[in-house]
Amino acid sequence: MSFRENIKTLCKDIFVRTFYFLSFSVHVKTVKSPNEVVISRVFQTISDVYAVFHDTLICLIFSDKNSSEMMCVAAEDSLNQSMDKVVKRYSSLFKLPSYSKVLLLLALSCLSVGILSSFEALVNGLFLGFSLFIVNLIFDYVVSMLILGRDPIYDLRRTAALSVFCWALWLLFIFVGVAIEIPVRLCLLGFSVVLILRLVAFNSTSFTDSKRLLAASVLQPFPCIIPFLMLWKRINYPFTLNMYLFFIFSPVVSILSSFLFISLLNRVGEQTLGIPSLSLFKAFLLNWIVGLNAPFEEFLEKLGEEQDIKVSLIKFDAPKPKAVIVVPSVHPGPFKNVGSSLLPSMLKTALEKELKCVTCVPHGLLGHELDLASQMQNQKIINSVVESANFKASEAKATPFFKVSNGLATACCQVFGKFALLSFTLAPKTTEDLPQELGLFVQEKAEKHGLTHCAVVNAHNSINGIINIQEALNALKVAAANCLEQAASLKRLPFKVGAATVMPKEFGLKDGMGPGGITTVMVEVDKQKTAYVVIDGNNMVSGLREKILSTLHFMGIGGGEVFTTDTHAVNAVILSDRGYHPIGEAIDHKKLIGYIKKAALAAVSDLERAKATARSITVPNVKVIGEKKLETLCLLTDRTLQKAKKIIIPIFAASGILLMLLLTFV
Repeated sequence: MSFRENIKTLCKDIFVRTFYFLSFSVHVKTVKSPNEVVISRVFQTISDVYAVFHDTLICLIFSDKNSSEMMCVAAEDSLNQSMDKVVKRYSSLFKLPSYSKVLLLLALSCLSVGILSSFEALVNGLFLGFSLFIVNLIFDYVVSMLILGRDPIYDLRRTAALSVFCWALWLLFIFVGVAIEIPVRLCLLGFSVVLILRLVAFNSTSFTDSKRLLAASVLQPFPCIIPFLMLWKRINYPFTLNMYLFFIFSPVVSILSSFLFISLLNRVGEQTLGIPSLSLFKAFLLNWIVGLNAPFEEFLEKLGEEQDIKVSLIKFDAPKPKAVIVVPSVHPGPFKNVGSSLLPSMLKTALEKELKCVTCVPHGLLGHELDLASQMQNQKIINSVVESANFKASEAKATPFFKVSNGLATACCQVFGKFALLSFTLAPKTTEDLPQELGLFVQEKAEKHGLTHCAVVNAHNSINGIINIQEALNALKVAAANCLEQAASLKRLPFKVGAATVMPKEFGLKDGMGPGGITTVMVEVDKQKTAYVVIDGNNMVSGLREKILSTLHFMGIGGGEVFTTDTHAVNAVILSDRGYHPIGEAIDHKKLIGYIKKAALAAVSDLERAKATARSITVPNVKVIGEKKLETLCLLTDRTLQKAKKIIIPIFAASGILLMLLLTFV
């Protein structure tokens, strides 16, 4: 076969397929050889991280739709599929090996390249491989410490890992070149492809200025080509003018093609939200990898919409402040330390510092549409609540705790003077976010029974498959109406209150436990003790609530309910089917119940005659993300991915053809 026929075959069988691997839609299952599996993952990296962002937003939306259709089987399947995608991508993207293992992989890659490039002279090959490793090691250090020293993502380990991916890709080109007996040309083409990969990777994931990113992109392939040139010189390979022209033309093509690719992706975001697509993605990545929330929250602040936020406060005095129950109309999300994810524990800490009493923050009736946009909005809520909490309790009598269950829904209510505390659960079935319309229904019913205020809590205490939300809503309304009617008719008697918080040091965010720990507020009316147990977590496994209530009953505490705060501080910190552990999934039940017993006993010993008062405050002009903006963000990521799939092959295939034409004469 002639040289030109070799080139033609190569274009058809190797290069087109290689550039197709650059597509964001590439799948490992389409690759057959073990070496190609490694290479394909290189090209999946940026697209998969971006898809994690896309799937996370999808999950936020689907998990909190209030209409019945969003809780039906189809929507739940969509949620599960999105979560499966997220988990699959997390496992491949965010579990890089240690730096020592990365160095080992780098050494093996360089030695493999060296031996393959000089197969007939093993000593020369080993020397080339060793030279490549040393050069790569030095310039990885230069890139990480000097060029990108201020970049929080590209530490030495991640920079070296990117080099390993680059060598795996380069090795593929060298292998093909050796197989078809044009190793120099294929090595040079691999050099260009690696340069393009580094340009796209750095510009898609780093906030560093463009000059430094350009330097970081070229400071691996250019120094590493020098040992190859020395080898080729030693074996008397002819150095033509075209080869020198290639080293001028190749970077120009690589820079222009990567710039065009990134610009077209950014244009999608600019047209949709007025924000470059990859800038939003970089901010998400900074939070996901290194925990920086400010860059992502800056975008949420720009996209957010202002709303008036209501907060219900129930305060117990005896005569000093004894305990406070706060139910804000804010969803503690979207994830990690972004937005209002940490608001329950932040509110608890601020009020306990101000009032010197135990505070708990159970979940209200709302979803992700009321996630706060930033820490600044958190502080606005906290400041308003703290300022409004310095009032004296006045209601000296309360009804016993009353519970109504109709087989699907359970409502618990206790009336203090002219206000009530009412909670909902569907346990042991799934009890997730409930619509605000349910709260409006309860308020109307409470007013009919002469109550001035009703603090409504979503117990959020069981996760167990899917439910039909319309059926659940009907059951919840019936249970609430009956419970309010019965509780309001009960005789009001003097009561006692005690409270305690336990902070289990052995449980953390990865176990599903937020920084707020476990709080128990104990109310005693006419010798009936009622425990309100609030755990700082995002839901709990089905059946655990019943175990806890059974234990409390055995302790002589006849009434009570178990709440979680729905904190999303535990979300996106571990790999699991949900992206987080509900309470009791990773935590040993016996140990957890032991801590709850400890808090309950401390609350019982703290019991003393008390008074209570409820207040509803409104915090004006608070920026929330809003459901429409979440949907728009999801639409943006989807459109960007679709755009990438359309343009990546034409752009980089055209670049490859130009480079191959030049290499024909090298």
